[in-house]
Amino acid sequence: MQQLTEMDNVFVQMESTRSPMHISPVIFYDQSEVADGPVRFKQILEVFRHNLHKSAVFRRKLAGGALGLDTPYWIEDADFDLEFHVRHIALPKPGDWRQLCILLARLHARGLDMTRPLWEAYVIEGLNEVEGLPPHSFAIMLKVHHAAIDGVSGAEILSAIHSPSPELPVEPVVDDWQGEQPPSTLKVWSNAYLNNLKRPVRFVETLGKLVPNLIRANRLAGDRDTAHPPKSPAGKTRFNQRVSAFRVTDAIILDLAAVRSLKSAVEGATVNDVIVSVVGGGLRKYLQAKGELPASSLSCGAPINVRAERNSESIGNQVGMMTIDMATDIEEALPRLRAVTEHARESKAYSSALGAKTMLELSQGLWPSVVGIGMRAATLAAVSGEMALPVHTVVSNVPGPQMPLYLAGARVHALMGLGPTTDMMGLFHAVISGAGKISINFVCCREMMPDPGFYRECLQQAYDELEAAVRAGGKPGPRRKAAARARSKSSSAGKVKRATATRGRRGTG
Repeated sequence: MQQLTEMDNVFVQMESTRSPMHISPVIFYDQSEVADGPVRFKQILEVFRHNLHKSAVFRRKLAGGALGLDTPYWIEDADFDLEFHVRHIALPKPGDWRQLCILLARLHARGLDMTRPLWEAYVIEGLNEVEGLPPHSFAIMLKVHHAAIDGVSGAEILSAIHSPSPELPVEPVVDDWQGEQPPSTLKVWSNAYLNNLKRPVRFVETLGKLVPNLIRANRLAGDRDTAHPPKSPAGKTRFNQRVSAFRVTDAIILDLAAVRSLKSAVEGATVNDVIVSVVGGGLRKYLQAKGELPASSLSCGAPINVRAERNSESIGNQVGMMTIDMATDIEEALPRLRAVTEHARESKAYSSALGAKTMLELSQGLWPSVVGIGMRAATLAAVSGEMALPVHTVVSNVPGPQMPLYLAGARVHALMGLGPTTDMMGLFHAVISGAGKISINFVCCREMMPDPGFYRECLQQAYDELEAAVRAGGKPGPRRKAAARARSKSSSAGKVKRATATRGRRGTG
């Protein structure tokens, strides 16, 4: 029995029918070299059963909570039923990419059963016409609640169900797991009483560490602003409204080595800077086509790991958030990457000076019910107002395993992932690398983005333009200038909008 941290409990409080708070990695498998023929569902079930002991997430569920006056507990589910959590489905023919995206969006939009262990796995067959996949491939979509994992611990769950060799394990598993009964009412309320007595002390202690960090970070920001005056923050976009219960998704999957080569065009750039600049370019194109591009640049929230070095197995969500200017006010791809790189460097320095882990610890000094009420009040104020926003979307980059991995003898071919969307944050970009590839997988409220296929094209065009600019040494030749002028004229004449409407009727959803 283990009590949730305050940060974990935030994701429980955010759960609703419109905003399910789970993360959904999607793994594609090549089974062309499986020795005994196609992988069967019962073999996949056995893989999960064989590896349940490797992660506490698989068999624990929520209990307790003291009516919001304290955080609930994780207990081992005495009624755990593996076959409830692992499910088997297939796409109808022809089984193409559009059908897959529709299915993933619908599965992702459905919340988990909060009375059971907070995960599900869907084995998806029938991917016969998905471009880029080997013949007879299958996929597994995992859904794991954000209260149970963050990006780093999510990668550890992927490692738990995979092996570095195609050979199936033959050794018996020593698993002494036992179920637990929910905590008694006396235990729940007595612990709540004691924890609430400690919270003010924790708050004062954390505040004592935060204030000098805040002074140092603001001094750093002041020095930066002297050389580079800050831009006016952009207002709300179509993605910063109240979300519905329906989702759309799509993705671009890129060669990781090619993406890494692009960062060499700008000194100090990282793979994440390249991805953020591509997302910025894609958002610029999409909103420009709608006639909704703000004059000021949009910004993204980028989760950062605040675990101690070599302590990836530590319990609970341990993530901070830094803000990165996506330079959506810059048309050319390479100058946009330079601007993103510079701003990301400054944001990292500010987060380091402020102490992201200290901000995480601050939540431990607040009553859970107060945190929940405060979040709802802030969201309501943002939805009803026209204030400028510090963050317009999320770009979450999680490095995945690069070594070969296998499940029931089938080799991992590619990975992507879907993240949660909430009120005021209706567009989420999950970036996952693995198996020599890196994917940008976006999830959005369907009403905010009725044409996800078009946004996918915008992201791909933004990447292609950056790649072309790097190859050309960053010098926009006559053809690129003419193409840019043509795109601008097309947009102003409304041609892009008509194309958007056509793509919207064909788009995934």
